[in-house]
Amino acid sequence: MILFVTGASGAGKTAAVRVLEGRRMPGIRCRYFDSIGVPSTDEMTREYGSPDEWQAAITREWVRRLRAEGPGRSVLDGQVRPTFIMNALGTAEIPGARIVLLDCAAEERARRLAGPRAQPELVNARMDAWAAYLRGQADALGLRVIDTTGRPVDAVADALAAELGDMEPH
Repeated sequence: MILFVTGASGAGKTAAVRVLEGRRMPGIRCRYFDSIGVPSTDEMTREYGSPDEWQAAITREWVRRLRAEGPGRSVLDGQVRPTFIMNALGTAEIPGARIVLLDCAAEERARRLAGPRAQPELVNARMDAWAAYLRGQADALGLRVIDTTGRPVDAVADALAAELGDMEPH
């Protein structure tokens, strides 16, 4: 099974998945969408037609890779549109996969990005709109949303572990 953890920058995805990975739970594999490398917008457009088409294609590639890993549970951390994940899952015929959105208040996201993440350039209206878009998709699709506002990263990792505990390994 695959648990997709999505959300805007600063929502706590990577921090929570890293904590989960550090627990070394048997049969759980944690992967990071951006570990494949993220090309420039110009490269995405040249090679795939647009950044959205790049994300859709790479999401399909990740689903293929995770499926090929065999039995167990995989967690994929990435800023991916839930509809792209659903489309990729549909073509790969992977039953029981889940998508969880990590979300937080804009002020909390800004504090994390400007502080510990040291990425103040991501504190902008575009990131706020992306977070709102992802939350809107999650709400419209009935996806689980974990609010990370004011929650310690261990508590968020606990919530992800609970999601994994409810999933059957493939």
